[in-house]
Amino acid sequence: QNYIMMKKSVVIIGIVAVAAIIALILIGKAAKKKDLANLYVEAKHGLFEVVVSTTGELQAENSTDITGPDFSQSRQIRAAEIKITDLVPEGTQVKAGDYICTLDRTSFDNTLKDEIERLTTLETNLEVKMLDTAVTLSDLRDNIKNLKFSVEEAEITLDQSKFEPPTTIRQAEIALDKAKRSLEQAIKGYSLKVEQARSDMKTLKFNLSEQREKVGDLQKVLANFIIYAPSDGMVIYKRDRTNAKRKVGSSISPWDNVVATLPDMSSMISKTYVNEIDVSKVAVGQTVNILVDAFPEKSYKGSVISVANIGEQLPNADAKVFEVVVKLDKTDPILRPSMTTGNQIVTRSIDNVTYIPIESVQLGADSIPFVYTKKGARQIIVTGEENENNVVVEQGLEPGTVIHLSTPEKPGKYKIAGEDLIAVNQERARLKREEEKKAQEEVARARERNNAPGMGSGMMMPGGPGGQRDTAALRRMMESNPEMRQRFEQMRNDPAMRERMQNARRDTSARTRPAGQQGQVPGAGSQRTNQN
Repeated sequence: QNYIMMKKSVVIIGIVAVAAIIALILIGKAAKKKDLANLYVEAKHGLFEVVVSTTGELQAENSTDITGPDFSQSRQIRAAEIKITDLVPEGTQVKAGDYICTLDRTSFDNTLKDEIERLTTLETNLEVKMLDTAVTLSDLRDNIKNLKFSVEEAEITLDQSKFEPPTTIRQAEIALDKAKRSLEQAIKGYSLKVEQARSDMKTLKFNLSEQREKVGDLQKVLANFIIYAPSDGMVIYKRDRTNAKRKVGSSISPWDNVVATLPDMSSMISKTYVNEIDVSKVAVGQTVNILVDAFPEKSYKGSVISVANIGEQLPNADAKVFEVVVKLDKTDPILRPSMTTGNQIVTRSIDNVTYIPIESVQLGADSIPFVYTKKGARQIIVTGEENENNVVVEQGLEPGTVIHLSTPEKPGKYKIAGEDLIAVNQERARLKREEEKKAQEEVARARERNNAPGMGSGMMMPGGPGGQRDTAALRRMMESNPEMRQRFEQMRNDPAMRERMQNARRDTSARTRPAGQQGQVPGAGSQRTNQN
């Protein structure tokens, strides 16, 4: 009975504890929600920068490759992958001629041994052939001498038989003719044997020369299986086509024989990738604000020096991306290759504008933007350009106005203000729809001219086949048509249009994505809260 009572007590205590934990969680959430509702921000005024933020990797603009054996100069050696068996640590400072790495020579050592044996066989065969030929030709020359004696004997016999009966004379004449024919055949046979011997010797010598060249090439290649630094510098491992760094156990191939590089630290770049949604905003010469993860307290300036025309698909990503190279204006001794950078590409700067945080902007069911002011108004606004954090307010809000960062408590008590701006937003929406339609028609005409595959919904390029050609074609078309580029930028900067474009791309990716494939490259921008 005591056991039963203790068991009931434990159960009751457990229930009370769980209830207490749930109550604390609910109270905490309510307090957090209340705190968020009471957060305020001021509308700021000043310079507004539209940026595209990306993550990149530091690299030297120029570098010296540390390469393995060069197979291109020898047609005798079959191409093969070679494994790295030893490699100095990455970041090692080396001088010209210092040791870098060792390659696995097991397979080539065995090949060289086989080829040397073949070379020895060919040399032996040539010597045997030369001796055999000398003996054969000597026998043929002796035979010719004997046949010449036979001809002389036949001539003497014929001369001595001139007083003999006609039959004996005729027999002597026939014997002389036979002796002469035998001599002529022997001389011709000797000439043919000489020509054949010369041809055989030429073939053997050629094969021997080829084999000697092959053995020599193998020995030269094997001499390069221990690799030394071609110049002074810091060793940085080479990345292969899968973006993995080469290390001990990795392999190099005759068509990609770079083991590591020695970067020129006097000029640094950051290689990054921009989503296809934002690549049309990026252009050569734009200013870039650069942060390095390893040194968060430091910042650097740079500029875009190249933008790829053709997109590519990165591993574990759904969307196409375009390579963008940013050059740092000044270098810093603390910077090292392979460091991760945060790049903010300034695509546009606007001065003397009012702007607020994006999360403070609410969208009604009719997609009309508004904010909640501290004074109790549900202020309708007209928005303009935006970046990752803020959005420009063109109408409806004065600088210094205090607004809620998120939806306040009891939002229904806030009175609507700025109703005259509803018509402005609606007119803008109508114009943007017309611009969108015109842009779609121009893209369709360009696609027909280029005989390219379809580009999917709206202005989005699908991730499937043809997407790279369509994106490049669109960029070329916009560069040649400033008016279309301006309309396209206006569409991109419209919050509602941007949301429709992102939804269209997600729909396209869902239709084309293979089963089980995950991961995507995030685009710039934030999702806003919809208020009914």
